[in-house]
Amino acid sequence: MRNLLDFDFDSAHIWHPYTSMTRALPVFGVHSAQGCELELVDGRKLIDGTSSWWACVHGYGHLAILTAMERQLHQLSHIMFGGITHEPAITLCKKLLAMTCEPLTKVFLCDSGSIAVEVAIKMALQYWQGQDLPIAQKAQKQRILTVKKGYHGDTFAAMSVCDPEGGMHTMFGEAVTKQCFVDAPQTPFGEPLRQDDLAPMQRILHEQHQDIAAVIIEPIMQGAGGMRFYSSEYLRGLRALCDEYNVLLILDEIATGFGRTGKLFAYEHADITPDILCLGKALTGGYISLAATLCTDNVAQGISQSPAGVFMHGPTFMGNPLACAAACASLDLINQQEWPAQVAAIEQQMQRELADAIDIPSVKEVRVLGAVGVLEMHQAVNTAELQQQFVDLGVWVRPFANLIYIMPPYVISSAQLTKLTQAMKQVAATITLPKHNLDELSASQDITISHG
Repeated sequence: MRNLLDFDFDSAHIWHPYTSMTRALPVFGVHSAQGCELELVDGRKLIDGTSSWWACVHGYGHLAILTAMERQLHQLSHIMFGGITHEPAITLCKKLLAMTCEPLTKVFLCDSGSIAVEVAIKMALQYWQGQDLPIAQKAQKQRILTVKKGYHGDTFAAMSVCDPEGGMHTMFGEAVTKQCFVDAPQTPFGEPLRQDDLAPMQRILHEQHQDIAAVIIEPIMQGAGGMRFYSSEYLRGLRALCDEYNVLLILDEIATGFGRTGKLFAYEHADITPDILCLGKALTGGYISLAATLCTDNVAQGISQSPAGVFMHGPTFMGNPLACAAACASLDLINQQEWPAQVAAIEQQMQRELADAIDIPSVKEVRVLGAVGVLEMHQAVNTAELQQQFVDLGVWVRPFANLIYIMPPYVISSAQLTKLTQAMKQVAATITLPKHNLDELSASQDITISHG
């Protein structure tokens, strides 16, 4: 019976992420998932190379998380957070403050990563309204500064700080708030900061700091904007510039938080602290949607001193007890400290097994950092075509743009990871390039293996 999914209804009526309702891409029916494997409705099993969009770091069906959720489901599945509190929320926030850097003391629980970014931007804007500054000066602090090739989510404020040229939301360029952008960091992770890499950031802060409320950036790894790993020295220099020009620093760790780059949080690579921190994805282990925006006492006090006197945000499902219980169980697993060895082993194995992918003509660059492995291609790939090839090889890998990448669960076995890396190379080898691209390969092909 399980293979009787109504795919025709799905195709005709259900919108999937980033797809057309008139030219629907094929979908694969999943019946169940356990550990690092997805079982399709036709009985085939796929090794998951994406952690369900980077969230399921503990794998599927983990008993500790399921037990916590079942217990909470019977006790209190949901309650409004306005005027009410509960043990799962309090316990979760205690755990988050214990895990993050000391200046962060306030936690706002929200629904998703995009909303965490929305909350962070609102915090930054409202903070300046509460500062002891002339009214005209406070009114100027309305813009957010960021780097190109970034991605921060699909909601409106989040879209405004995504890459304005090559990003997914360029069609909304005239509708979203106009923010400030500078060139993305160019120094690869692990290398000394290149001369003038921070110059564009320094220049715009020098010229426009009176208009800028905050800088937002994905620390160390730019995710959906291109899977780019950049120097920790850039991040350290950015923190210094924000201090110099009196601008808040927002770090978006939705994708990188909870160990993905080899550190618990990516900002630890640079030994800095943000004013506002966004967390999500792996927060619950990928079992249910939840995110959090953390800030310092200074930011919270500024917001409280603004004309409104309160922070103007309150989602219906804020602090959902079921999600908080899942997050508590997930963080307990993180705190068992098995993940550092797991991520280090994944990184080392991917470095070994993906290094020779650079010899494949379609591959422009190989990048590895923590539990992230990337093959950057010379040209954009056909997602649907490659998706089918990966499924036929028994793995779930979802390419996008010109990238074939994996971000597997931390609990993946060595044999499962080998199957993923071999599939990546096998599929990359099927991609053919136009002749003029082949003629240019000797000048452009390169390999970058980053070390966490």
